[in-house]
Amino acid sequence: MTRYLLRRAPSALVVLWLASVLVFLLIRAIPGDAAAVLAGADAAPGAVAAIRAELGLDRSVVEQYLNWVGGLLAGDLGRSYLIGGDIAALVAEGLGNTLALTAAALLPAVLTALVLGPVWASTRNPWVDRLLTGFHTASVALPTFVTGVLLILVFGVFFRLLPTGGVPPDGLLDRVDITAQYLVLPAVCLALPVAGVLTGFLAETLRGELRQDYVTTVRAAGVREREVVVRHALRGALPVAVTTLGLQTGALLGGAVLVESIFAWPGLGLLVEQGITRRDYPVVQVLLMLSVTVFVLVQLLTDVAHAYLDPRVRLGGRR
Repeated sequence: MTRYLLRRAPSALVVLWLASVLVFLLIRAIPGDAAAVLAGADAAPGAVAAIRAELGLDRSVVEQYLNWVGGLLAGDLGRSYLIGGDIAALVAEGLGNTLALTAAALLPAVLTALVLGPVWASTRNPWVDRLLTGFHTASVALPTFVTGVLLILVFGVFFRLLPTGGVPPDGLLDRVDITAQYLVLPAVCLALPVAGVLTGFLAETLRGELRQDYVTTVRAAGVREREVVVRHALRGALPVAVTTLGLQTGALLGGAVLVESIFAWPGLGLLVEQGITRRDYPVVQVLLMLSVTVFVLVQLLTDVAHAYLDPRVRLGGRR
């Protein structure tokens, strides 16, 4: 397993380096001058030039990139132009809220797939099949902003059962019951498309496993269908399902940007929106790089989990 991980690590580092170059160049290609925004519309050219020099924007692109990457490696994320404050502090403040929302969405999505996937793969009841097909289609097809608005209208406006946005006044860690009330709607909104994708993918993979010869042998031995699906077919489907889960975890982090905006959840997604709206490019630059880093790490961990579950992957890695 260690050899397999060492073989995968260099490619991950190359991806991170290429991503840093691409993110840096894309930010520089955006129209507008941060120094001019900071100086104001009526600022004299000399004032704009002074701000550019103070921010280091008058240096060459290569020098700016090397300074930025060097700061990232040293743990210095820089300062925000317009939002204000140290970027590391802004990220740390929003990261906890985003991780809480992502975890609250990932858990029900996985549990839903583990329950509905085997049922959908093994059912012979046409009504159950239609019901699960409808759930899969609706959860995948409905855009997140539509689902979010519907949830707010139904549970926050019509029935007034749950808060429509924000976080608990005393913080997430003060009372679990209060925190859960604020988390339910954004977590469900974020989890629905992932649950639909995972359920459909797991069901289809299980159908393929149930057609394998070893399943026919197990059935011939008199094993109950439930045990055939859960103990045998599900074990064979898990390695590929774990890979899909890794991809969907990245999708969760991407979807959090929109969900946090809908429900006014003060996480990294809301910080991205503020950075883009105010043209605070250093903040956007760091958050984009952070997103890529998290996605690469998730994929690396997913590959390791896949290799652990499937010995053929480990053996191929050693060769």
